[in-house]
Amino acid sequence: MGKKFLISMLTVVFLITSVGLVLAGEKGNQRKGKYIYRNVYKACHDRGAVDSAKPAIGPDSKTQAQWTRVFEKKDFEDFGCKEEWDKLTDQELLDVFTYLHDHAADSPSPAKCK
Repeated sequence: MGKKFLISMLTVVFLITSVGLVLAGEKGNQRKGKYIYRNVYKACHDRGAVDSAKPAIGPDSKTQAQWTRVFEKKDFEDFGCKEEWDKLTDQELLDVFTYLHDHAADSPSPAKCK
């Protein structure tokens, strides 16, 4: 009886840990996201497509729900620089999303892209 209970408890702990790791893995890296976001506009500016290397839209220009919708639909029209956005991998998009979402207007720490 005791051995079965121990195995059951270990299985439960393993499952809870596994689910936690999977959920934690879905979040991107904010620092990388900020770097990538700025480099998209720098590359776009270097190409001559925009007047400024500074990103057109800051993280605080939308709410977290709005950022979620933008990235779910992959609707980057408002950002401009379509060529640069199309080149980003899914992981890079996740990193940029994490940066923008975590610093949105309604987040605990809103930030402007400086």
